[in-house]
Amino acid sequence: MSPEPLPAALPQTELTRHRRLRDQGSLHRADLEAILDAGFVCHLGIVVEGRPLVVPTVYGRDERQLYLHGSVASRSLAGGTPVCVTVTHVDGLVLARSVFEHGVNYRSAVIHGEARKVTDPEEKLTGLRLLTDHAAPGQWSYAREPSRKELAATTLLALPLDEASVKIRTGAPDDGDGPDAELGLWAGVLPLTSVWGAPVPDPLLPPKTPVPPHIGRREGTRHG
Repeated sequence: MSPEPLPAALPQTELTRHRRLRDQGSLHRADLEAILDAGFVCHLGIVVEGRPLVVPTVYGRDERQLYLHGSVASRSLAGGTPVCVTVTHVDGLVLARSVFEHGVNYRSAVIHGEARKVTDPEEKLTGLRLLTDHAAPGQWSYAREPSRKELAATTLLALPLDEASVKIRTGAPDDGDGPDAELGLWAGVLPLTSVWGAPVPDPLLPPKTPVPPHIGRREGTRHG
């Protein structure tokens, strides 16, 4: 029996309700998915031994959950505890006429929930494949799959995408129709983009080892 389709709108909870800058908030699940799909590094926030800990890590996803991985020795990947995961993309600096009105054009997602340690071998492989192909599409089929020993040394967490807060800011500064417009100062947006460069081969590669197409075609394309 297939699971129920996900609602198009994200639920509002005490953790995800937009209290400030509500005009930048989004309740569209499609916006959440677009933000997640545009990146591959998140920040995992968790309390460990009474102290906050924030760890950058790569991720992958399916329709219903986010997968994060790391070493079995990592204290942040114990599972079974509330966590907060953030993904942010900076699209530009908003430079206004006054310093007070400066800002950032951005896209951000904050996901709350209880992370579950994945123990089922089939789900673990599926999650690692999603994570690998999210960062480098096609790499899972190209490279060697993890061995049993490597899988045993790897922890995979699954975090439901049920409770998330999304915010997006676009456009020009907000002081163009205020008193500071009379100052005669330049104001606008300084865009920021990231572009994949040319693949750099491992110095130990045998000569003339070709760059696989799934990697080579990303050269010059925009990230994020």
